[in-house]
Amino acid sequence: MEWKTRAIRGATTVSENTTEAIREAVTELLDELERRNQLQPEDIVSVHFSVTRDLDAIFPAAIARPRRGWDNVAMLDLQQMHVEGSLERCIRFLIQVHLPTSVPVYHVYLRQAQKLRPDWSVSQPFSTSQPAVESKVSSK
Repeated sequence: MEWKTRAIRGATTVSENTTEAIREAVTELLDELERRNQLQPEDIVSVHFSVTRDLDAIFPAAIARPRRGWDNVAMLDLQQMHVEGSLERCIRFLIQVHLPTSVPVYHVYLRQAQKLRPDWSVSQPFSTSQPAVESKVSSK
């Protein structure tokens, strides 16, 4: 089986700039990422989190780091560039992982962040409370 370093994107939103709201949203986002992509933490190379300028209560990496197996993952928190009229209170990630080339990648956009990539919306082979998107970029 051939393996390749692949990138997975995702995003979510929070209703308010509080530690609790951000912790809930990041945990939900990472749970969905792991579940939909059947990821094991040892397959994760690195994670870049970005947040909009209206979120500063806690770093997303500080929420991810205590997860089982995530303590050895390289993580970086960044502030997303502000563009007038863009989605507010948004948390995004770009995760680099080692995956078999035959395995599809599912990008995870939850809550109001689903509006960011409507072009990636497709039916999923499983039932979830939140729709996922599958990459249309070839893995070869």
